[in-house]
Amino acid sequence: MRPLRYSINVTLDGCCHHEAGLPPDEDSMRYWTAEMERADALLFGRVTYQMMEAAWRKPATGTWPDWMDEWQTPFAETIDRAKKYVVSSTLNGVDWNAEQVRGDLGHAVQRLKQEPGEGLWVGGVTLPLALADLGLIDEYEFLVQPVLAGHGPTLLAGLRERIQLELVDRHEFRSGVLALRYRPMRGDS
Repeated sequence: MRPLRYSINVTLDGCCHHEAGLPPDEDSMRYWTAEMERADALLFGRVTYQMMEAAWRKPATGTWPDWMDEWQTPFAETIDRAKKYVVSSTLNGVDWNAEQVRGDLGHAVQRLKQEPGEGLWVGGVTLPLALADLGLIDEYEFLVQPVLAGHGPTLLAGLRERIQLELVDRHEFRSGVLALRYRPMRGDS
């Protein structure tokens, strides 16, 4: 069974708004590119899908926009070509190499996890909370930003039950960002 990995940027005070942390730099973009490359598919809710599509879908001209620095191109190309699953009951359809997921979330994600491959990647705020509550996330990765936001949505706010995690990897960036990877502790631990 392929694992479901949840990755997100978060400030020291738990804010997970996408603009609350440090601006992306070459280090972090290389890291995120590698994360996208090790996933068979990306799993998004409607809001995250639309936000990512607006920023990272290759324009019809075939040329990346002028605002994009050269070091952002590998990430853009990786996410642009990635297979995507979009959980939404309000969208009428999706494209951008995407397939819409409808119906029972738990059953749908279990089916995706049972397919062969290296793993699924999920980002965002609302969908990961539902997946965590269902016990479907196999790995949590937080890129902890050395910032105190003082406002905004907080990470996994409203989680129904406490999830005990064990640290399995860490990486420190020159910027002071820490990538911390955890797995849920199973059983009586």
